[in-house]
Amino acid sequence: MSLDRGTPAAAGSVSAAELVARFGGTLLGDGTVPLRRIAPLQRAGADELAFLSQAAAGAQLRGAVAGCVIVPPACAGQAGALRAAIVTPDPYLYYARVAQWFAARDARPAPPGVHALAAVDAAARLGEGCSVAAGAVVEAGAVLGARVVLGAGCFVGADAVLGDDTVLEPRAVLMHGCRLGARCIVHAGAVIGADGFGFARDERGAGVKIPQTGRVLIGDDVEIGANTTIDRGALDDTVIGDGVKIDNLVQVAHNVRIGEHTAIAGCVGISGSARIGAYCLIGGGVGIAGHLEIADRVVVGGMSLVSRSIRRSGHYTGAFPLDTHDNWAENAATLRQLARLRDRIRQLEQQNEARQPGDHNPS
Repeated sequence: MSLDRGTPAAAGSVSAAELVARFGGTLLGDGTVPLRRIAPLQRAGADELAFLSQAAAGAQLRGAVAGCVIVPPACAGQAGALRAAIVTPDPYLYYARVAQWFAARDARPAPPGVHALAAVDAAARLGEGCSVAAGAVVEAGAVLGARVVLGAGCFVGADAVLGDDTVLEPRAVLMHGCRLGARCIVHAGAVIGADGFGFARDERGAGVKIPQTGRVLIGDDVEIGANTTIDRGALDDTVIGDGVKIDNLVQVAHNVRIGEHTAIAGCVGISGSARIGAYCLIGGGVGIAGHLEIADRVVVGGMSLVSRSIRRSGHYTGAFPLDTHDNWAENAATLRQLARLRDRIRQLEQQNEARQPGDHNPS
């Protein structure tokens, strides 16, 4: 048994010249090279396509035996020794588009129809070509667009809506009244539209539940990772814009709004009513406090705590650097004294200014 070396082999091959004709770029070398799949540069064989995203790593091209390599312009000279190369300003983006095409070409589409072990209410509406797998439940009033795919054990609540070509992987949940746009992917175990965490305290301090009557509204081309949870709004809706990409194990609380094409890495926690702009990048493990705003095109470094609004685009990091425990404990003790030290420094500065002799004008 051989180890898998890359994406699964296609039934046929495609030439380097055909890829350039479809996706652009400048072809170097033999355009007739047949390419069957994509593989990492270090392991790619003579019938495989690889890519090099950074010019600084150009030395990796030495000894490469890949049939074709996607490279940046700065590596065009080094790529001359390869059998074939495709030169493009953004090799990683080029690779992503080619990989999508390979995956679509080789995919096994879900068979249309409703499995005998699925439960679809007679008052639900299914578009042409939908596929509903075993154990899936679709409640009354739900609307599934054309070619929607529900994996095994999925749940679609009453009056929920899924746009055309949207896919719910096994055990994904879309609760009542929530909406997903077209071409979305919701991975296994994700829950969209559970109640937000809203409780008042009574005279004894016990929690009194606040009904969560809003929805979750999600735009087109959104991808939601496995076991991620997006809570419905308390009164207003939780809103996710077009093109947003959310990783696994992310918590999006009630009434949060996320702008279009923002990407959020794993284990991020977003508290209620936070507003995140468009085209933001939120690193893994970030915590975002509630009721604050983050501007468009903000990058937040991994493990940062966002405790105040960010009004300007830019790169922000609030993570404390890793250190030995003894050094960390000593520095943490000092941090607790910073406010007192600041006040003491101000006092000393004021005393020093008071001692300074006045200006003497010789005239």
